[in-house]
Amino acid sequence: MSAPTDRKYLETHEWHQASGDVVTIGVTQFAADELTDITFVQLPKVGAKVEANKRFGEIESVKASSDLYTGISGL
Repeated sequence: MSAPTDRKYLETHEWHQASGDVVTIGVTQFAADELTDITFVQLPKVGAKVEANKRFGEIESVKASSDLYTGISGL
């Protein structure tokens, strides 16, 4: 399966896609498949500022817990 080309990817399997004032952040299908059943996602409050390559949240599954990162600052 090929990855969508309309977004920017990090080596840690997160991606972001900017559209005007809105930036959507997600994890790759590979990461979701490796985590299997996702049980919890911790995200910053709406309007919080994040920094590129810094932890901004956490994703947990029945298999593991992982930090979430973004490649863009000032969201």
